[in-house]
Amino acid sequence: MPTSPDDLLARLAALGIATTTHSHPPLHTVEDSKALRGALPGGHCKNLFLKDKKDQLWLVVALEDARIDLKRLDKAIGSARLSFASAERLWDCLGIRPGSVSPLAIVNDTQGRVKVVLQEAMMAHDLLNYHPLINDRTTAIQRDDLLRFLRACGHEPSIVAFGWPEDAA
Repeated sequence: MPTSPDDLLARLAALGIATTTHSHPPLHTVEDSKALRGALPGGHCKNLFLKDKKDQLWLVVALEDARIDLKRLDKAIGSARLSFASAERLWDCLGIRPGSVSPLAIVNDTQGRVKVVLQEAMMAHDLLNYHPLINDRTTAIQRDDLLRFLRACGHEPSIVAFGWPEDAA
């Protein structure tokens, strides 16, 4: 059984990680988030659950406005050709549903099947915002605490430059 949002927040607290969680209507897209978040401070992010042609799984986390070209991302992160993984695989590996993807879901990847990639530009923000396993809440966490949490879950994230400014629409 996957970790519940409350259990996730308790685990963060047990690690000495302070967070602030806000409740809101379910958010399914970046556009939903922009419309409903109000003035929540910090970097707001999007998350992609991907697989490559060698069946390696990737959780790619970036600022919400980053333009991510999967044809270029594979080279930046050292993967084979990338595509979106299925909702079934998302549930099986991270215990979450589409619309709730978040680096905090790595708590459920106890077998280490997913490689975590964090956008370098996102990591310039001190405070970052993610869903705590469900898309009707947003949890703010300090950048360094996110890294500490991922490592405590047995995942060493890669910090990579992608979402290139010259790609901005």
